[in-house]
Amino acid sequence: MRSLKGLIEDLLSIPEERSTPERYRIVGRNIAILMLITTLVPLALMTVINYFEYKAALRNEIQAPMKTLVNKAKHSFELFLAGRLSTVNFIASAYKFEELADEKNLNRIFRVLKKEFEGFVDLGLIDSNGMQVSYAGPYGLQGKDYAGQAWFEHVRVNGVYISDVFKGYRKFPHIAIAVQHISDDGREWIVRATINTGKLDDLIASMGLDAESDAFLINRQGVFQTKSRFYGDVLDKCPEIPPISFEPAVIERIDPLGRDVFLGYVYFNQNDFVFVLVKPKSDVLKVWYTLRADLLIVFVIGLAVIILAVLKLTNIMMKRMKESDDKRTLALREVEHSHKLSSIGRLAAGVAHEVNNPLAVINEKAGLMQDLIQYNPDFPDKDRFVNLVKAIIQSVERCRTITHRLLGFARRMDVEVQILDVNEVLQETLGFLEKEALYKNVKLDLDLSKNLSKIESDRGQLQQVFLNILNNAMAAIGDGGTIAISSFERDSQMIGVTIKDTGHGMSDETLKHVFEPFFTTKKSGEGTGLGLSITYGIVKRLGGDIEVQSKTGTGTRFTVYLPKKTPAQSGV
Repeated sequence: MRSLKGLIEDLLSIPEERSTPERYRIVGRNIAILMLITTLVPLALMTVINYFEYKAALRNEIQAPMKTLVNKAKHSFELFLAGRLSTVNFIASAYKFEELADEKNLNRIFRVLKKEFEGFVDLGLIDSNGMQVSYAGPYGLQGKDYAGQAWFEHVRVNGVYISDVFKGYRKFPHIAIAVQHISDDGREWIVRATINTGKLDDLIASMGLDAESDAFLINRQGVFQTKSRFYGDVLDKCPEIPPISFEPAVIERIDPLGRDVFLGYVYFNQNDFVFVLVKPKSDVLKVWYTLRADLLIVFVIGLAVIILAVLKLTNIMMKRMKESDDKRTLALREVEHSHKLSSIGRLAAGVAHEVNNPLAVINEKAGLMQDLIQYNPDFPDKDRFVNLVKAIIQSVERCRTITHRLLGFARRMDVEVQILDVNEVLQETLGFLEKEALYKNVKLDLDLSKNLSKIESDRGQLQQVFLNILNNAMAAIGDGGTIAISSFERDSQMIGVTIKDTGHGMSDETLKHVFEPFFTTKKSGEGTGLGLSITYGIVKRLGGDIEVQSKTGTGTRFTVYLPKKTPAQSGV
């Protein structure tokens, strides 16, 4: 199994070869997974722990009252039996054998007994040989011999006997209580009484159980001593005998009806009885089921809120990370561009100065040759050589223009700041291109702001900026098309000039390098790649900014922003 540390490292590792959108998607996904793990795992653990802790606490809260009720019921039964046993023991001790042997006297005692104590069915005197000497009750049991009965031997050995519920001669469930008495002269006799089990049922009814609960007595062999609501009648066999415990206990079982129940019980210490209390879980755990549903709802809602919050936060983080990366990339490009401009400027200055000297010599020599040819009417192939010399002079002029641009790019030109109207500068610059636009059938669409603020700047350098951009637009359009020029107020500090053409546009890759020196998309020999670099440098020196938007097939839009007041820190 992989360690948690290894899993986290895998989530945080991003393949370098991935494209930028893909990298952000993977980073966002992995961060969301980590955030979900760090938030949902504690939430799930807390929910599970609370679930089991509360369930255990609730079980204890349920079982404690059941144990108390079972214990109270046990004491009630034991007090009832002990009271009846004490009564029988008192009769055996308070009266002599002869008094009890007199049936009239025994009947009188029995009537008083029934009046004072409920549940007694009959009363009898049995001698030491097991013969019933006298009897008071509804059954003709006088003279009955109990010598062979197990209870008779039990009472002679232990002195007292309380039977389980049985029917016997009486044909209805009852309990027999027998007490042995030995007089001072050594004479033995036994007083035996029977008790109706209805009093036991009354004790259970007094517990006030709900309709789904049950309580009953069984003996240790699992025979019902009282009637059960759901599991059987008196003297039926109980479907389950709980394990021995003389202390109140509660266990969980599935009853014969298929219900999940709590089974509370206790074994009697002095008697062969077990008291059992049955409560269905569905009743006693109603509060738990309600809480469990509420707990689940809270967990689901919390889960949904956490997921939404994590996704929202991750999305915001990715957007800010992308914006930060874009700004950093742009800053690096500008720094790189500045370094390139600086390096190429120094190179251009050296090259321009070195090239200008031989160019001057070539130009002078070509001029001399042209003069010699013109003043010599008999010069052979005169027209041919005149054309060749003109071609040389034109090439020198072209080279001189290039070196002039190189010098302008390389050195910091002196700036003449003046108050000027940018609309007028645009009109002047367009004057240089009117004939070319007419020749190429290019439409110049002007939308200049009438209330445009005047600015502090350099007229000549602004003309060079606009001219470079317009020349590029002309080259991109070719024959036909439109160049739209507009001016506007950007804010209280800046104005803007937009030059948009309907040319072939530029790709995203071209846009990344458009202001780099010597970068050109023109055919070999048609462009130097310095125009936009110089333009960029001039705009930055003047304290402005330049933006370009383009898409292949839809044209290009250049926007130049110029400050209304020349910033002092620029040195202009």
